[in-house]
Amino acid sequence: MASFISSRLTMISFVIFLLAIWSVNAQLSTSFYSSSCPKLSSTVQSTMRSAISKEARIGASILRLFFHDCFVNGCDGSILLDDTSNFTGEKNANPNRNSARGFEVIDNIKTAVENVCPGVVSCADILAIAAADSVAILGGPTWNVKLGRRDAKTASQSAANTGIPAPTSNLNTLISMFAAVGLSTKDLVTLAGAHTIGQARCTSFRARIYNETNIDTSFASTRQSNCPNAAGSGDNNLAPLDLQTPISFDNNYFKNLVQNKGLFHSDQQLFNGGSTDSIVSGYSTNPSSFSSDFAAAMIKMGDISPLTGSNGEIRMNCRKTN
Repeated sequence: MASFISSRLTMISFVIFLLAIWSVNAQLSTSFYSSSCPKLSSTVQSTMRSAISKEARIGASILRLFFHDCFVNGCDGSILLDDTSNFTGEKNANPNRNSARGFEVIDNIKTAVENVCPGVVSCADILAIAAADSVAILGGPTWNVKLGRRDAKTASQSAANTGIPAPTSNLNTLISMFAAVGLSTKDLVTLAGAHTIGQARCTSFRARIYNETNIDTSFASTRQSNCPNAAGSGDNNLAPLDLQTPISFDNNYFKNLVQNKGLFHSDQQLFNGGSTDSIVSGYSTNPSSFSSDFAAAMIKMGDISPLTGSNGEIRMNCRKTN
């Protein structure tokens, strides 16, 4: 009898141990908030639609925030944290300083979500949903966002400085940086298609339009008209990443690359006689292929090192830890 009780206790302890492991390594799920916050999807979408109706560019900005969040220690909402007197976050890292934007929109969504289900939904998940909504609202593909992320209690400016691909990156650097977070070369090209929407600052493409030869001359001339060659002059002047349809999510980005009309050096590297040329060519003629692959790649990116279970926290304010 004693041995039976002992074996039962051992079995119970083992089950509890397995449950503990599962809670820490819980998988993301598309139905994570179906019971705890059934109005989540409609709440985020309505707030995102309102923001995009006021400024179409904000959709691209939110999508970029999600990229920059996921590439630095995973999709954990760390990019949303403000610096304080004793904390240095990611907002002023080189890839984000004076260019990352849309934080107020995430604040507004968080407030709206807190009104319908207080203390339940993480800022990391709100950003993931808002990014997907941005793509859909601007005419791109839809996908079921996997949820269950928790929010980081810290952030790393140094990791943001080294982990986010720069617009000056060459192809090998891009491939290795995407590989470092578990994304393939095809994922790189597919996700670069996010540059079918949004604007870029003169300072990030000046060197390309004045110094590079693998660029359409009329395109370079057009861009030079609003981006002076002298550093410090017009640095913040904007240009569309896709000169044809900058507020429509489509495959024109890839058509531009085939014509040597990529705005960033890193863009044109994807179609420059290298290993990714064929993928770009395929997407330039097959928009449905790009759409379906983009949705799949976004889901894959959203899986990068999420905090789940008992890790992290559910922030009450996306800008600061609890």
